[in-house]
Parts: sequence; structure tokens; C-alpha cells
Amino acid sequence: MSTITKNRITAIDLLRGTIMIIMALDHVRDYLYSGSFLFDPLDLTQTNGTLFFTRWITHFCAPIFMLLAGTSAYLIGQKKSKRELSVFLMKRGLWLIFLEMVVVNLGWNFNLTFPMFLFITIWALGVSMILLAAFIHLPVKAIFIGSIVIIAGHNLLDGVHAPGNTLPAFGWALVHDQQFFLWQGKQFLVGYPIVPLMAVMPLGYCLGTWYKAGYDIQKRQKNLLLSGGLALAFFVVLRYANVYGDPSKWAVQKDGFLTFLSFLNVSKYPPSLLYLLLTLGAACVFLSVTEKLQGKLVDVVSVYGRVPMFYYLIHIYIIHAIAMAASALTPGQDWHRWILSEPIWFTRGLKGYGFSLPVAYLVWVAIVVGLYPLCKWYDAYKQANKSKWWLSYL
Repeated sequence: MSTITKNRITAIDLLRGTIMIIMALDHVRDYLYSGSFLFDPLDLTQTNGTLFFTRWITHFCAPIFMLLAGTSAYLIGQKKSKRELSVFLMKRGLWLIFLEMVVVNLGWNFNLTFPMFLFITIWALGVSMILLAAFIHLPVKAIFIGSIVIIAGHNLLDGVHAPGNTLPAFGWALVHDQQFFLWQGKQFLVGYPIVPLMAVMPLGYCLGTWYKAGYDIQKRQKNLLLSGGLALAFFVVLRYANVYGDPSKWAVQKDGFLTFLSFLNVSKYPPSLLYLLLTLGAACVFLSVTEKLQGKLVDVVSVYGRVPMFYYLIHIYIIHAIAMAASALTPGQDWHRWILSEPIWFTRGLKGYGFSLPVAYLVWVAIVVGLYPLCKWYDAYKQANKSKWWLSYL
């Protein structure tokens, strides 16, 4: 039985929905876990297994979202000319950059003076989409080869840095070197340099050729499983060799479990070759094994995957509002600072409040479940109003 229903591909919606749900866990941890900003959850000298994997599992979100955005672009292009698709991608990319700089940054900080600008997921998605608008005019084979070369070779740039609080340093940070800047009282964090993420979306565009109408489902499953399996195998071999593919080498720790965590602890900013082999390889395997998966749970999770931007924008504001309420209910805390002066990011702790990790997990589940009716309503609204062009931008 085909997984394509009403022009939607269930496996893709399921994967996208899964990563959207997981993503919210990371943001809840940031805003509510008492240990947030005191130390890196991936720091093996301070973390524990539960906290490590709470952070680590969210590594899969951004690159898979980029990959599937490229796949969706290819499928949209089956109903448009290359020129029409290029214009659409350009406009949507610019819109996403605007959302990041205004709507998303306001959501993170709740401060109308915009004390901090975060160049993170949605910014990288927007820039990648603009670049894809140009790449689609190339042959698919050329897009694929170019994407692989960038992803495989970009770690050669790991030793290149532009130090200082300067414009050239900022420009290089946007390309390949995560950095923090402070200019005229404004903070700028380049969290997601565009290389190699700019190659992930085109790779997803190539993946879309396996989902075009008439493509054999069994062949697609085999291709996905083989591609994902090879990527994961390359990850294990390269990681074990410890010579290339990630600036952070793994090392033997005081026990076997911590050594295993060190092996998995690959670099996210910018995404290393090993990071992308692991996350994108897992994505391909997931798409293969869930090709024909059905059931109520699939239907529920897929709802989040059909309205990802709507969910993303709303969940940030809800999580931040809950954190403000938690701060307001904590004796001695001045929650007004969150709106008028201080951003939450990069402070030493959560201003005196915070909860245990199990409580953060409970809040995460409550938020995801609570957002389901709203996401389902918006999904139905989109399906019933496909002629409204603006819906394709949210």
C-alpha cells in the first residue's frame, strides 16, 4: 500500500513530526532545567547519561529538517516550472530570515529592544533555501556531487579562524565558525554557520527524486536503507579512526560507558562530517523502515510534521511564557528583567529558579500534547484552503 495520501508522504511527515517533538525537549531543558547554562550537557566531566542523551538526541533535528525541506522543494517542483520553483524558494528563504531575526528572536528573549540576535536554525534554513533556488537549475547529478563534496570536505576548514570582534570575523562566522559578538550593546550569536548546512537541503532535493510519482516503493526502501546504512557505517569507521571528520576527537574515558558517549559526542556547530553521517544516515533508515507504517500514533505524530513552522513559532513563545511564570512564582525573582533588559541566553543559570530534569520532561510532554489540537486545526485549515498562497509560508 502506498504511503502517499492526499499528495502527502506519510513517512516524511512522520519523520518531520518526530524531530519537531524531540526539538521541543531541548528548548524546555534550556528554559526550565535547573542546570541550564551552568555547564554543557555534553561535557563528559560534568554530565550524566540521562542529561547527555537529552541533549544529544536533539542533534538529529536541524539537519533532518534541512534534508526534508529539500525533499519537499523537489516535490513542489513537480507542479511548477524551474523558474516558478526558484522564485518560490527565494521568497520563502527571505521570509524565513525575517522570521528568525524578528519573530523567533523576540520569542527567545521577550524583549522589544532586541538585545540579542540569534543566527540559528531558521536563518540557516532561509539562506539554504535561497541558495537552493539557484542550485535547482543544475542537473540533479551535479547537485548531488556538489553537496557530497561540501559535506565531506568542509572539515578541512576547521583550522581557519578570523579572531576578534570585527566584521570580517562575523562574515567568516556566518560561513564556518560559530562565534559570539558584541557591538554597541547588541549581542550576536552565529549558532549555525551556513557551511555545510547549505549542502544538506540540496541533498534532500536529490532525495526527492526517489519520491516522484511512479517511483517503485520497494526500490525506494532499498535505496534509503542502503544509503542510510552506508552513511552509518562510514560514521563508525571514520569516528573510530579519529583522524578526520570532526574537530572533537573521541577518547578513552574512565569507564566504558563514558567512552561510548565520547564516541557519540560529535560536533554540531558547524555540523561536522561525522555529525551529518550519523544524523542523515539515521534519517534515511527511518524513512525506509516507516515507509508503510500506519496507525493512530503515526497519524498523530504526522500532524506536527505537516505544520512544522506553525508549531515551531508557537512552541517557543509557550515555553518562554511558562519559564516566566516559573520565575514569577519563585520568591525573590524579578521576572520583569526578562522583558525589559536581559535575555535568558548566556547567563550563568536561570536567574535563581529551575526544576529537576524529570519535571522538565513532564512539561515537555504537556506542551507537545497541548499543542496537538491547535496543530490539527491548522493542518485542517491548510488542507481546506490550499488556494491561499500565504499558507505555504507558514
